[in-house]
Amino acid sequence: MTQTDTSPETNSLSLPAHHGPSEHSGGKGILKQPIAVWAVAFACVVSFMGIGLVDPILPAIANSLHATSAQTELLFTTYLLITGVAMFFTSWLSTRIGTKKTLLIGLAVIVVFAALAGASGSVWEIIGFRAGWGLGNALFISTALAAIVGAASGGASQAIILYEAALGLGMALGPLVGGLLGNISWRGPFFGTATLMAVGFIAITTMLRSKDEVKPTPTKLTAPFRGLAKPGLRVMASAALFYNMGFFVLLAYTPFALADLGLDAAIPLGLIFTCWGIALAISSVWLAPALTNRMRRSTVLIAVIPLLAVDLLLVALFVKSIVAIIVLVIVGGIFLGILNTVLTECSMEATDLPRPVASSAYSGVRFIGGAIAPPVAAALGNAFGAAVPFFFGTLVLVVSMLIIVIGRRALRRADGMIENAEEEAEAIGLGDAA
Repeated sequence: MTQTDTSPETNSLSLPAHHGPSEHSGGKGILKQPIAVWAVAFACVVSFMGIGLVDPILPAIANSLHATSAQTELLFTTYLLITGVAMFFTSWLSTRIGTKKTLLIGLAVIVVFAALAGASGSVWEIIGFRAGWGLGNALFISTALAAIVGAASGGASQAIILYEAALGLGMALGPLVGGLLGNISWRGPFFGTATLMAVGFIAITTMLRSKDEVKPTPTKLTAPFRGLAKPGLRVMASAALFYNMGFFVLLAYTPFALADLGLDAAIPLGLIFTCWGIALAISSVWLAPALTNRMRRSTVLIAVIPLLAVDLLLVALFVKSIVAIIVLVIVGGIFLGILNTVLTECSMEATDLPRPVASSAYSGVRFIGGAIAPPVAAALGNAFGAAVPFFFGTLVLVVSMLIIVIGRRALRRADGMIENAEEEAEAIGLGDAA
């Protein structure tokens, strides 16, 4: 199979080597990275901490600020919605001002709005400041993925694994830090994030050298939207929309399901989701590559998404058992880690679009899915009981899997099966028909 150039100068994606240990070789290879990559990865960890940070303090915020569960869930919604919408435009900005400047602007915005959230006097103020936080998050996250892929040694797949490892570690540390600081005050996690992001700002300022950047070709403002017209990316973005709904049902609503059973203290909730994040990180780095070394990426998705759906279904059926929920949340982290890595790899490899464009389009749609889930889950839980949000999560995951099954022919490039232009044209045509 002919491979395309993977150098940053091409600003394009490589065709994935479908099988073989060279692509996914873990261990020493993935750890031998330039210091700039580790600086960005550290900031990624802190950035992703911001997603799970509020999980253990959701009940505390609701109690302290006299907010309903639906209002408190909006802390996720405004954050993720603004992140998702803004991501469609980050490639336009980053290709004009450069990767480093975009990263630093994003980090600075996060520092300011995380600190303001900590100083808030009402739940609505926090909701508003989380929206500003989401804008900074969009600038940082979408650019960070492209920066790591461009600068890391070992090719795009190892870089994506490193990025997903940072995601998993951030998801693991976020609830832990949130629980520990939230046990002192619900304001603590916000101020803690602002401090850590300031450290990330300094690290990137000193370690990521602008002179090493390859000046990218400026992209049009409409590029991510036009990118979604590509069958492969459209299938992946649509599947990710529903997948992220299921993801955030598990992440955002579970604290309230546990609070209904009397488990609402910040530290225990933080420890539960720390174990969940550790499972997610481990499966991102080791299980996902092991599976994609042995089967096509689309096959992994079709096999593992139903397992996550079953996991959420079991949470719904055993929603009155604290032990069952805890075990199933942690097991769910294993499936989520695999899926996060493979979904990201597929989206980055499904087309020949420039990395920043593919990342902006895919991430934008994915985060919008995450924004939809928390308020819907809260509304369903308040109206029909704690089990129903998890039934909803099961349903959207089934939809995600069906999208991949129906559109699988459009994913032949992501699966490493496109060998020539004629086959690619055929796959695109079939994808459009699907």
